[in-house]
Amino acid sequence: MSSLAWIDFDEAERQRAQRIMALFQERETRDELGLGAIRDSIADHLFPGTSTIQTRLRYMLFIPWLYRELEKREAPEAQLRIEARDTEIRLADALKAGGESNGIIGRDAGPRLQRLPSSVYWAGLGAWGIRVFPGSLDSLFVALRGRGRSRRASSGEDALADAEALSVWNPALPPMPGDLLERAVFRLTTDEAQFLIDRLVASQPTALLTMLAREGIDADCDYIWTHPHLSAFPSAARRLVRHGEIFSQVMHGAALLYNLALSELRQRDDWIDEYRGRLEAWSDELDAGAVRAWSLDDFWYVVEHPAHAVRPAAKRFVSEWRDLVLTETAQLISAPAARRLIEERERRLKTSQSRYANHAVRDRWTGASGADRLSFRWAQAKSHLRDLAHAE
Repeated sequence: MSSLAWIDFDEAERQRAQRIMALFQERETRDELGLGAIRDSIADHLFPGTSTIQTRLRYMLFIPWLYRELEKREAPEAQLRIEARDTEIRLADALKAGGESNGIIGRDAGPRLQRLPSSVYWAGLGAWGIRVFPGSLDSLFVALRGRGRSRRASSGEDALADAEALSVWNPALPPMPGDLLERAVFRLTTDEAQFLIDRLVASQPTALLTMLAREGIDADCDYIWTHPHLSAFPSAARRLVRHGEIFSQVMHGAALLYNLALSELRQRDDWIDEYRGRLEAWSDELDAGAVRAWSLDDFWYVVEHPAHAVRPAAKRFVSEWRDLVLTETAQLISAPAARRLIEERERRLKTSQSRYANHAVRDRWTGASGADRLSFRWAQAKSHLRDLAHAE
């Protein structure tokens, strides 16, 4: 069994470690070839505050509402944690009672739910300026415990000042529906939608997500670069989207070749046929002219993000793979240099857990690892934009 530990020197490092651990639980974040920092940099520039495990946008209000009620309670920390968990599980039941089915976190798990909505949306609440408390969810419970002790030891104006000192949520947060834990729905009211848009404008003014939310643009397309309003995007956003499109297209071939190689090692003819077919389709669709004109220097410049460090080894891998794509396009499936580059990259990243080297790990492989094209959380952003557009 593997484990991850860190020395808890400060709150920033604590939150960083928690974000890393959370990534292991997200279905679409499997990063077999070490491209995660690049992928997440692009996603965080375009659609800040989103996550691949977010479902519906009104959770951005459900969580503050529920916790604001809990914050009024004077109870021990352990009791507050229990009540918070129970309340979030009751929310799932309320959504079912309200007629919702898709997007309910904990719909089937009930009391066995491991990843609560608050942990799924906590970072997004901060990124959008809905949560003004700077710490983690754990540190909030600790702060509430400290506030309760101070209240009991103080009186009068001192107690009032202490209560006001702990600011957790944006003061413009809309009022909570009175029957929220009895019957809840995902549809936003127009006032709630405007609050969320206002928070985006204030906290993420240059993000593409903000522009699309502000303009009420709701489009059903598979990738952001196929958006019908692409030409109306701000120039900086169009530039990043174009880079993201080429990066996604080029590196999809590397992911498919990795899956083909593993299928061959497993001697699974059905998987081999599938990935050969997908690689041939990828090769046919590849825009060689766009790849040849693609400026990696400009790419690395625009994707740089303070929350994600792209290592030199990752940059070399992307550069070397791009060169192979241009020189070996027709024979890439069988090109020894391409296969060697993929294998060396995976072995270096996974070391003893490499599927090339470790037979036990390879035998547990189920036939697909990061085989879909990168979309930079557009599915989640699209869902949130649709919820905003359909507010009433």
